[in-house]
Amino acid sequence: MVAFLARWAITAVALSLAAQVMDGIWFSGPDQGQAELEEKLLPLLGVALILSLVTAFVKPVLTILSIPFILLTLGLFLLAINAFLLVLTDWIADLFDVGFHVDGFWSAVGGAIIISITTWVLDALVGVDEDE
Repeated sequence: MVAFLARWAITAVALSLAAQVMDGIWFSGPDQGQAELEEKLLPLLGVALILSLVTAFVKPVLTILSIPFILLTLGLFLLAINAFLLVLTDWIADLFDVGFHVDGFWSAVGGAIIISITTWVLDALVGVDEDE
């Protein structure tokens, strides 16, 4: 349970960074002032949960099905898979009216790169154990 909570928090930090850096990724809602907790933090945690679930269940299937493309592109196709997962997260978040938006494929690719690097660094710093 601790490993799940740590991964959820790491994903939330990575999503927040991607939304800050990339122009095509944003959360709709209040931009200025002292907004309540529900208006800023809860949508971020909701999208982080959606992205964590999509990554846990959809990514392994897509990775196995696209092994020839991954080998042909020397692993670069994994960026396209991660970008697709971010767009899928946007679609699911839109179904639940969370207020998360990804504007186009290249924004998704840039966001996927930022999220992947941030997650990798924070996983190394926190040391989340897979066996917990």
